[in-house]
This record gives sequence, structure tokens and C-alpha cells, in this order.
Amino acid sequence: MKRLLAIGEALIDWIPAESGRPIRHVSAFQPKVGGAPANVVGAYVKLGGSGSMITQLGDDPFGDKIVEELTDCGIDCSYVKRTKKANTSLAFVALKQDGNREFSFYRKPGADMLLEPEAVKNEWFQDIFALHFCSVSLGNWPMKEAHRKAIQCARQAGALVSFDPNLRLALWDDTDELRRVVREFAPMADILKVSDEELEFITGKTDIAEALPELLAGDTKLVIYTKGADGAECYTKTAKGFAASQKVAAVDTTGAGDGFIGSFLYCLSRDGVDTQNISALTSEKMTEYLAFSNRFCGISVTKLGAIASYPTLAEM
Repeated sequence: MKRLLAIGEALIDWIPAESGRPIRHVSAFQPKVGGAPANVVGAYVKLGGSGSMITQLGDDPFGDKIVEELTDCGIDCSYVKRTKKANTSLAFVALKQDGNREFSFYRKPGADMLLEPEAVKNEWFQDIFALHFCSVSLGNWPMKEAHRKAIQCARQAGALVSFDPNLRLALWDDTDELRRVVREFAPMADILKVSDEELEFITGKTDIAEALPELLAGDTKLVIYTKGADGAECYTKTAKGFAASQKVAAVDTTGAGDGFIGSFLYCLSRDGVDTQNISALTSEKMTEYLAFSNRFCGISVTKLGAIASYPTLAEM
């Protein structure tokens, strides 16, 4: 299988010692390596693929921890830069009674936000399967232009481009600017993943059928629409797939959406799906991939953390 690249934030998720309390009442936190793009590569690698992370970390112990743990789980970190200009980003998480989360970010700026586009090299993209990115690092920082450079390199290399907006409203002073940026970058991706919680914010519509003409625009050939406990749908311009979610007792949903798209990308790569044939995916194949990813997430949410909670192919 070809490599998956991801660009964006890698950070420390501070997971609470107890559930059902807001951050201000949590007595202790445990550090876990996370960050959506890193999680996606982690899922892909845990299932048997190979992957690399493009990011920047602080020259600090938390940066050391991230490199060590990503490397230990098989993620190539040779494209990870280090800087003394800012610290590694941190995200404190509280888990509500239903398994959903409250966040508090320490990232003003974080080292990842300062990655310059000149640091992204064309040769990194030779013979890769896909490039994946999210919206957290698309603010008005150098990392935004590093994303543009990476997307351009992936296009030139003939690789797929995958985008999961993974909205974090708390990180944006102006949510209208977040919406504008997501709408700007979405048409650059072959694969676009949107959750039911994100659809209205991005498109102004609550019905996926009404939003599809806007989502399947530009270079976008495949839209994945996740609905939590109500399952997931997948669309091209000619076909649709659906798979129901497994019913599980969620302990921690951190990284669940990242695991979904990472495992979905694994299925595409395993079956040789590329820019030339992705539009021809059948309903049966899309349903198969959605069911695989639902099962993957069903296992991950029963454990704490993100990458640490992802199952291997053998465990699935």
C-alpha cells in the first residue's frame, strides 16, 4: 500500500481522570498524543498502512513525547520540524455524561501554526496514496500557506486529497472566517468528510441531499456524511452508500471522527482507488467501506484517547 501523508496539528490531548464533569471541576488529566491529522495517519498505520506526518512541534518535552509515540506506533516523523519560537500545542478535554467533549486549547500560537510553506518539499509527495488535512490549522498563520503548498504538491504527484473540516469553533475569533476558509478549501479535495453537526454551519442547509450540489463541487468526487449513532452515508455524483452504526457504550469519543476517515482511507488505498477511478465507486463498495469504518469507531470509543484507542486489523 502507498503512504498516506497528513499535514496539520499534532498535539497533546489532556484526558480527564473522571467523566461527567466540566474542565473546571476535573481533578487530574493524563497526557495523550493527538491532533486530528496525526490521528488519521495513526488509524491508517494501525490497520497496516504506512504514513507520514507533516507538522511542527516545539523544542520541548511535549514535542519529544509526540515524536516518540508517533514513531512507536509506526508513523514516519522525518517531516516533523522543531522550533523554539512557540511551544507544542495542548488541548485539555472534559468528557460529558454522553461521551461528548469540552475543549480548552493552549495554542496562541502553537508551534504547528508557524510551519512555513518553504518547509514543505516536493519530493515528500512522490508515490503517495493521498494527502489528508483538516481546518484547525487554516487560520491566518504560515501553516495555512503550508497547506496550499502541500495540496499543490499532492496534485502534481497525482495523489488523492482528503479534507475533514473537523470544526473547532473555540479556536476562531471569527466563525464567519472559519466558514469562509472551509468553503475555500473544500473544493480542493477529492474526498470531503462532513458530520451532521457541521453540515448546517458549512452549507447553511440541514438536509444532505440539498447540500450535495454544493459539496460535490470543484475537485470533490466523494462526500462522506457521518451521523454518529445514526450511521454514515457516502456519495459520488452517481452512487450512494449507507451503513448503520454499531450500538456501543461510549467511554471517550476523542478521535472517533479521525479514526473513521483514517480507516476509510485505508480501505480506498487497499483496493487501489485513485483519482482516476474514485468517481466510479459502486454503492456496494461505499457501503462496505462505511461499515468497516463504523466498526473501527465502535471499538475505539470504548477506550480512552485517540490513537491509543484505535484497533489493529487483527483486533477488528
